Amino acid sequence: MIKRSLWILALSLVLSACSSGVKLSDVPVEDKTATASSVAVPVGDGAQSTVAAVVSGKAGAVGLAPAGLNIVYFDYDSFTLQPEARAVLERNAAHLQANKQFKVQLEGHTDERGGREYNLALGQKRAETVRRALTLLGVSDAQLEAVSFGKEKPAVSGSDETAFAKNRRVEIKY
Repeated sequence: MIKRSLWILALSLVLSACSSGVKLSDVPVEDKTATASSVAVPVGDGAQSTVAAVVSGKAGAVGLAPAGLNIVYFDYDSFTLQPEARAVLERNAAHLQANKQFKVQLEGHTDERGGREYNLALGQKRAETVRRALTLLGVSDAQLEAVSFGKEKPAVSGSDETAFAKNRRVEIKY
């Protein structure tokens, strides 16, 4: 009886020492600005999805992005598209429809206010909003990948409203 109790205690100690606080449904933050052939990304419940390669380039690079800016800005604590975004989205949608071989990464960003997890979620919602808008304009979903950087990659430094406004964005990267 004592031997059995000791075995149960030892087994429970071993199992508790092996446990991790990491949830399987948590997606790790990755810097996907480099060119990759394919990446396995956890999608929850232990399943994985292979993400196709995304060629990263500078906005406006010859042969990749359409001329002009490829940034959509958002209001504070919002993932609702503004009327000013329409021209950027339509220009990029037309370019992607004409060049079906191109893939873009929609990078969601936030300003520095708020916690890390909250900002990652908000950046993802912003990227998904732009993705949805582009698909409604006729772009193939296979050409789009939405990712979030939260507040980790600000466009400009500063802690005033002008800097905050420039950092609340989705960048369309070819």
